[in-house]
Amino acid sequence: MNQNLSSYHIFYVVANTGNISKAARALYISQPAISKSIQKLEEALVCQLFLRSSKGVRLTEEGALLYEHVRSAFESLTTGEEKLRQFLDLGVGHLRIGVSSTLCKYVLLPYLQSFIHEHPHIRISISCRSTNETLQMIDANQIDIGLVGRPTGLRQLQFDFVEEVEDIFVATEEYLHNLRLRGVEQTGIFSQATLMLLDKQNLSRQYIDQYFSMHRIEISDIIEVSNMDLLIDFAKISVGVACVIRRFVEKELADGTLIELPLATPVPKREIGFVYNPHHAHSQALETFIDFYSKQHP
Repeated sequence: MNQNLSSYHIFYVVANTGNISKAARALYISQPAISKSIQKLEEALVCQLFLRSSKGVRLTEEGALLYEHVRSAFESLTTGEEKLRQFLDLGVGHLRIGVSSTLCKYVLLPYLQSFIHEHPHIRISISCRSTNETLQMIDANQIDIGLVGRPTGLRQLQFDFVEEVEDIFVATEEYLHNLRLRGVEQTGIFSQATLMLLDKQNLSRQYIDQYFSMHRIEISDIIEVSNMDLLIDFAKISVGVACVIRRFVEKELADGTLIELPLATPVPKREIGFVYNPHHAHSQALETFIDFYSKQHP
């Protein structure tokens, strides 16, 4: 574009009003300034844009051709301004969250229920991934924020604590009874029972593997699954002993569906929290969400 936007805006208003004096009043500039701007635009485009008469001005054929494109451009700008005002007034935006399927169900959804009630116009996308994948997506700016167990190395990421969780081992009374019939003692459960764990890509599994290694616990028969809901379901049908988060099986523990296995040394509690990169440009939607959950955990 060889001319500045103001020249085209003056051309647009003159074409709409068909009168230089009316255009001057609409634009709050003098008639000579209007005429000079149109003259410079015509000289730059090497064509006449208006036919002048005592009654006003009207577009030439060349001017009409230019006007159609200028009109489309200014209507598009007007639409953009209206959408921006709506965006700011309604809090419209897009929030991208990464979270494991288990944390999504048990921890994130209650947050989202309240957040959406307060901010119904923010669009939310959820990527159900492992903690390691979520951290990689934050680094790549593919998501805005993640809900994860605290990783060992945060690098440049910001971690905002939400709650502590405790890993425990559970099974049905039926499964434990069958182990006793086979002569398996409490101290030998891990080495002789079918142990059900999350897959090795999961941060929770890596945490439990460290616990086994630290306490020199040997395991043999393992079933690996992709999410904790499956671990809970498999445990409830007596497939084996599952490593789960206590809060996620409180109902089953209370009604006796699952039994917690006592440990000589309990698995240390872990922290769950929201993590994001403070050095990335933050959308208004992300800032709104951070402010929301920060008020839940002052």
